[in-house]
Amino acid sequence: MKQTVHLVTLLTLLSLHTQAQTLHELHAAAPVKVHSPVEVDSADRNNKRFTAENLLKMNLTIPGQEAFIHKYDADTSGFFRIPAREDDCLQLFSFYLSAGSYGKARVKVTSPGRLEIYVNDRLASSKTSAQDSLQEAKEAVAETSPYPETCRIVIKLLQAKGHADAALKVDIEDLSTGGPDRDTARLQTSGKTRRKACLEDMIRGKRVTGVSLSAAGRFVLIRYTTTNGARSSSSTELYNVKTGKRTLVDTEHRRQQLDWMPVSERLWYVRKNGEQADLVTIDPETLEETEQAARIPDEHITFSPDEQSLFYAKAEKDTGKKEEDVFRLHTLTDRTGGRPAHAFLYRYDLQTGLAQQLTFGSHATWLNDISRDGRKILFSISDETITEHPFRKSALFLLDLETMRTDTLWKDEKFASRAHFSPDAKKILITGAPEAFGGIGLNIGEGQVANSYDTQAFLMTVATKKIEAITRAFNPSIKNAEWSAFDGLIYFLTQDEDRAQVYTLHPETKKFTRLPSEEDVINDFRLSSTSAVMACTGVSASNSARAYIHDLKTRRTTLIADPYAGQLAELSLGEVKAFNFTNSAGVEIKGYCYLPPDFDPARKYPLIVNYYGGTTPTEPVFESRYPKHAYAALGYVVYVLQPSGAIGFGQEFSALHVNTWGKRSAEDIIEGTEQFVARHPFVDAGKIGCIGASYGGFMTMYLQTRTRLFAAAVSHAGISSISSYWGEGYWGYAYSAAASAHSYPWNNRELYINQSPLFSADKISTPLLLLHGTADTNVPAGESIQMYTALKILGKPVELIQVKGEDHHILSYEKRLKWNSAIFAWFDRWLKNDPAWWNELYKD
Repeated sequence: MKQTVHLVTLLTLLSLHTQAQTLHELHAAAPVKVHSPVEVDSADRNNKRFTAENLLKMNLTIPGQEAFIHKYDADTSGFFRIPAREDDCLQLFSFYLSAGSYGKARVKVTSPGRLEIYVNDRLASSKTSAQDSLQEAKEAVAETSPYPETCRIVIKLLQAKGHADAALKVDIEDLSTGGPDRDTARLQTSGKTRRKACLEDMIRGKRVTGVSLSAAGRFVLIRYTTTNGARSSSSTELYNVKTGKRTLVDTEHRRQQLDWMPVSERLWYVRKNGEQADLVTIDPETLEETEQAARIPDEHITFSPDEQSLFYAKAEKDTGKKEEDVFRLHTLTDRTGGRPAHAFLYRYDLQTGLAQQLTFGSHATWLNDISRDGRKILFSISDETITEHPFRKSALFLLDLETMRTDTLWKDEKFASRAHFSPDAKKILITGAPEAFGGIGLNIGEGQVANSYDTQAFLMTVATKKIEAITRAFNPSIKNAEWSAFDGLIYFLTQDEDRAQVYTLHPETKKFTRLPSEEDVINDFRLSSTSAVMACTGVSASNSARAYIHDLKTRRTTLIADPYAGQLAELSLGEVKAFNFTNSAGVEIKGYCYLPPDFDPARKYPLIVNYYGGTTPTEPVFESRYPKHAYAALGYVVYVLQPSGAIGFGQEFSALHVNTWGKRSAEDIIEGTEQFVARHPFVDAGKIGCIGASYGGFMTMYLQTRTRLFAAAVSHAGISSISSYWGEGYWGYAYSAAASAHSYPWNNRELYINQSPLFSADKISTPLLLLHGTADTNVPAGESIQMYTALKILGKPVELIQVKGEDHHILSYEKRLKWNSAIFAWFDRWLKNDPAWWNELYKD
């Protein structure tokens, strides 16, 4: 990660093991002249005169820390002497205040002048009176908590013209009352332009959320989301690849479905006019709009590649009975709130205006792809087969739109998922589980059952229906695929170990080639249909999402959007390093670790171990459910590992997830943690915490029944009883079709009981924090409640935090802050011997 380094001076504190501390250095921005207004009248309508207090209250924008270039040194009495001014001036002074542990701090500013104190850009205190001399100076006081978030303190001083005693003194007092382990130098101040990261840095700010590339690759649509606390906004920018010109073309999705035409270098969108929907195109050079078609179907549309028609799915009206208070479930999917919408496919001819229904029957139909000439489509249907593993089967059809004849490409297939045409429509690219098409894609060891989430790719020749497995010996798992009409190569977005990367496949030679990437994790990519250009977005461990243009001939990558760069430049991030080890089964387990930004190898640090343990790796991304840099900023070393069973490492590795429910992955986590501690003497072996969510929450509970390695544990939305999750969770039985293939509570009691942490609750002694959304339908809240009940009865250290109204993910801004604060405070309590924050949050 490249970052600009500014010349900075650390602020020193005049203090030796005392709680009262005085700043010795302070940085100021240039003074700004202010004038009293012209007095049309001597008083306003409330009979009030304009005074110096009104000058102080004049709004003055607080600039970034880089604007504070004037350094002041305190005299022996602790005052900063400000040169006299010929005019009334407002001057800003700024510093950062941080702490190594939770507690309150008081900032006291003493001055004969009028002043205001701002904490994180919010007015916290004012002193509206002025004194004639330094001896008579009075103070303004503001209180704050500079942990976990570093506080920026800004002082706005009104300096009266000609005032000889312009000065201020800054005292900081630690108001916290900690235990014997609390650092006596807990508070730290700095004039740096960079500070430690906090949770809000992972939420607030402007980020790239997607890209879309024009047909010839000359223009890119870049989509952004800007989050400011609980509020967020969206915008879309038009980027000219040749000139670099940027134009804002949409905000808040006002231009609905805004995207590129398949062939023409023009944008299109749906314009709503009352009940009417019109198709409008935009010239990207001039931004001139043209109405292409009026009164089109008001649906989510897909353009035919030949630009002659629109395709969409339209659900038939529900003619069933209205919802009753007492009702019968017809099928398992009824538990999710009803069956999926019964939709049929339609084609709208832009020349004639005919909306032709293409499919009809008792099955809903899904559009998979449209041939480049617009003459054929691939569509699929599916059936629930609840008595047969994996509980669903599908059929794929090729429909000739000119003759309306269908060709059945497969039927009763249980493991295929999506299909795409080759550019000439003579072949079909298919993605699905390794078991698809009779298991021709399987590459597992003897006695293993494949992990159905390890997505593979297959090729079908339409004329013969012959299917071949093309990724059988390719370890990365397929996330997304696109067959290029320009160069004929197949482009795969893959889960490549714990990274996400783009590979190309030559369909004839079957050679895979990885494209160079500036990011650890590619989120998405788009190809030009007539040039060697690809647009993509990506993120890494130490930077937020960015957008790129990639020249597929020269392999040159150009950064075109990095909206978070300014915010990132303010942050001081610790180093991220790889840590791999070989487990007791002789298999290499990948991982990485985050170090605190002020890392000192001579110190001892508490350690937090993070994992998922389910089907997917924990990717090294800047923002995540558990933002690792935010933990590191609080003084923790964070170790993330990818236990056996994750996809992206090959089918034999991913198959280790099936029918184990923690056996091998728990051993990996324990062995990895022990090896990490052994190889890193800066880790305090007695202060190790662990955290995981969903399947990772299950792993947290399960680990505590197998080891006493951890001093604190956190489980969010975890599974305590595999059988109750299997039967009650909306997707429990479906997920278990992969995780517990062919195993049920009645034929594999050892798995469903012995591997369920609830049935070994008496073995848990680690302090355990359980967190759960009350509206979680994926893993019902009862999974945490029943473990909490068990541990309470057993007299074990346990806490349960419920988040009202939240589902599997905590999305509400305010609730997310409180949820994370509980986690931070729990680790501080048990890994730092500092219960102050926890006690403040949850007083008995």
